[in-house]
Amino acid sequence: MKNIILLGPPGAGKGTQARKLVDERGMVQLSTGDMLREARTSGTEMGRKVAAVMDGGELVTDEIVIGLIEEKIRASHGAGFIFDGFPRTLAQADALGAMLHRSGQDLSAVIEMRVDDEVLVRRISGRFTCGNCGEVYHDETKPTKKPDVCDVCGSTDLRRRADDNAESLKVRLMEYYKKTSPLIGYYYALGDLFTIDGLAPIEVVSRELTDILDQQSAT
Repeated sequence: MKNIILLGPPGAGKGTQARKLVDERGMVQLSTGDMLREARTSGTEMGRKVAAVMDGGELVTDEIVIGLIEEKIRASHGAGFIFDGFPRTLAQADALGAMLHRSGQDLSAVIEMRVDDEVLVRRISGRFTCGNCGEVYHDETKPTKKPDVCDVCGSTDLRRRADDNAESLKVRLMEYYKKTSPLIGYYYALGDLFTIDGLAPIEVVSRELTDILDQQSAT
């Protein structure tokens, strides 16, 4: 089983590449938000904890998130996991590593999708997604073939995030550099880090990711 972490600032393309790996390799994408929403309505003991915390207006603890991830891993059937958006801090990275060790798992690779901030701002400002299937588009680099119609599912529910603008992105980038970018040095020291150009064409990034996974599979 190959488990990877995708690192990079908002807009680096982590979600797009994660979906390609799910489709092409049968991997499982672990999204913290999706797991919390699923757990809240699951009726399990962990789900009741999540519901109590969220209904109380409090932040879900790292311990709960790690517990949800551990449940997902135990319920898996040999599929590798993609951690996208987690861990975000050094404390979370330590907790994730300890949990994987307990579960008899490890990380095959931590892949940093490096970007140029100015180019990233231009990319984000033109981004929109399909509200039905989640496909991501861009005004310049990946417009829909038919105006206002999703290429994948035919939906006309195309959306732009309210914070997909230059000022909001600068705030999100600052949050990333303060809290998450230290993970790059952390995983480099562990010998797990690989770096690719996150602003390269989607297919080029996908090919480089595939090459890294194939190399790790051969070791």
